Amino acid sequence: MSLSPETRARIEQILGANHVVLFMKGNPDAPQCGFSAKAAGILKGLAPGFGHVDVLADPAIREGIKVFGQWPTIPQLYVGGELLGGSDIIEQMLNSGELHQVLGLPAPDRTPPAIEITPPAAEAIGRALANADEGVVLHLTVDPRFNARFELKPASGHEVVAEAAGLRLHLDLASVPRARGLRIDWVEDARGAGLAIHNPNAPPAVKSMDVQQLHDHIIAGTIDVIDVRPAHARAIAPFPHPHEVLDEDSRERLEALPKDVPLAFLCHHGNSSRQAAEYFRQLGFHDIYNVEGGIDAWSVRIDPSVPRY
Repeated sequence: MSLSPETRARIEQILGANHVVLFMKGNPDAPQCGFSAKAAGILKGLAPGFGHVDVLADPAIREGIKVFGQWPTIPQLYVGGELLGGSDIIEQMLNSGELHQVLGLPAPDRTPPAIEITPPAAEAIGRALANADEGVVLHLTVDPRFNARFELKPASGHEVVAEAAGLRLHLDLASVPRARGLRIDWVEDARGAGLAIHNPNAPPAVKSMDVQQLHDHIIAGTIDVIDVRPAHARAIAPFPHPHEVLDEDSRERLEALPKDVPLAFLCHHGNSSRQAAEYFRQLGFHDIYNVEGGIDAWSVRIDPSVPRY
């Protein structure tokens, strides 16, 4: 495939306007593939505000950037106009410290995180290690959404090694700050048995709010309401107070709000709003509420003039 002069000029303009640019699928807060999520998660910890291009929204750039840099896959990271590579190379450069150097940052902090593993959890992990192939070690990854994952694979030699309960955990540099204070336990209940991981660095869980509490917060001016209902539902029963609407046009702007803004999510009965609230929690917002019962409960308990449907 050849690269048109117009697409080449657009790529060069993007690179000229941004010292650090990630060509990816989706955006840093909502990546659309695992490789893009890995690359964006690394960069968010090192270079907040880095430039990014969603190639899914621009087919010409999606194919053109592959030709421009002679690199066949997405994502692609450019620094100072030079191609560094895809997600695996970005991860390798992170762990070796080379990425910090390229970005002009101080050498990375390799202090192992303090991690607590309870005796039952250590015993369960030890049983898994006893059956592992020779030459593999226990890796712990904590992704940008604070999901923790164990994996058995060979060591690269650049990981940070944390010791807890007689176990050695190998972590990549992106996971280290997210793993500080991690507590790993083994639980058995009606749902079965397995590891339970508590991460104090993760945003707090979505909290519930009833319509009376929502009303009081609105009167006090201490909450922002986001209506996640589709347009036809909002037309039938408009929410009678100032609020935001979550749709494709507003999503990016709302995702860029300060992470400490109190947000209450509202829908018809409180189900789809909880899903939206959980999505924003995973973006790092930490004062998030779901309005239980939704606009229907608002009509029943607060304002009967709002139509029920």
